[in-house]
Amino acid sequence: MHEVDVAVVGAGVVGLAIAREMAQRGLETLVLESQQAIGTGASSRNSEVIHAGLYYPEGSLKARLCVQGKQRLYEFCESHGVAHQRCGKLLVATDDEQLPALDQLMTRAATNGVHDLQWLSATQAMALEPQLACTGAIVSPSTGIIDSHGLMLALQGDLQRAGGVVALSSPVHRISCGAGGHVLHVGGQDPTTLAAGIVVNAAGLWAPLLAQHTEGLNPALVPRARFCKGSYYALAGRTPFSRLIYPLPQDAWLGVHLTLDLGGQARFGPDVQWLPDAQAEPLDYAVEPSRANVFYAAVRRYWPGLPDGALLPAYSGIRPKIHACDEPAPDFLIQGPQDHGIEGLVNLFGIESPGLTSCLALADEVADRLA
Repeated sequence: MHEVDVAVVGAGVVGLAIAREMAQRGLETLVLESQQAIGTGASSRNSEVIHAGLYYPEGSLKARLCVQGKQRLYEFCESHGVAHQRCGKLLVATDDEQLPALDQLMTRAATNGVHDLQWLSATQAMALEPQLACTGAIVSPSTGIIDSHGLMLALQGDLQRAGGVVALSSPVHRISCGAGGHVLHVGGQDPTTLAAGIVVNAAGLWAPLLAQHTEGLNPALVPRARFCKGSYYALAGRTPFSRLIYPLPQDAWLGVHLTLDLGGQARFGPDVQWLPDAQAEPLDYAVEPSRANVFYAAVRRYWPGLPDGALLPAYSGIRPKIHACDEPAPDFLIQGPQDHGIEGLVNLFGIESPGLTSCLALADEVADRLA
């Protein structure tokens, strides 16, 4: 049986960042990915936004790791040549009743360590973005966009230079935990077993399922997996905006926002579509053209000039939720030995937004908990 120091399950952006960190700390590290390529799930099906850290509750992992991760991610992009842009974001109120909520967000952001926000009057905001309609806005200059695939390739490159390996088409079906190490039962064309002193479950959507198949782990600690699909629609033609435009958040949802890719193409989304509990591969990522109908009214609250028929189906992603649709969004859930009593095991649950922004800080957090 082959043995490694660390086995990371899942080659998304978070799994690759964690594996990179472990390998750079001198540990023999192997990443096991069920698909035929890295980052085919949520890591490549999102808005590709580098978030500033405005929304998350004081003291939460999301708040701390987003703010820490944002700065580290910008530095990583600069040092590794990963395409990105600090384009900034306008968070807008579309009527006077929403203005107090903007004040509350300013206060929360400052509590989280975000001190570069600027309050704009409607006139000031529309001077920056003439097609915008609002009653007030906050500008976040440190919000940006990134090439998520380029980021994952750079993380993989660092991992491999440190001696780590990514094994594709290697689904982990079961983990047997023991006092002296753990055994992973790996499927694929050549099923095998693998021993590892440290196992990190970064399987995204499938992390709760793998935890359910982890022998020795208390089942009561495993959250129920919920899948929430979000569809994106591209704007036909050129966008009049140079910054991201976000309406005020609605519960756990940031609303239909306007984001940009690095080529300047505008897209809108994601929406919220809770999927049935029982999900299996292959997942349905098809974008229904009819779902765009509800986007027009939402977008026209801040961009009245959106033309009819301008929204075209683009792509969708599925968020790894660990709460029901009528419950508030919880924090990232990182369970280590301090939580479940199993040395060398870490499970990551509900790592949705701002997971991409936080990936390098998440890697440090996991490594420190294992240390």
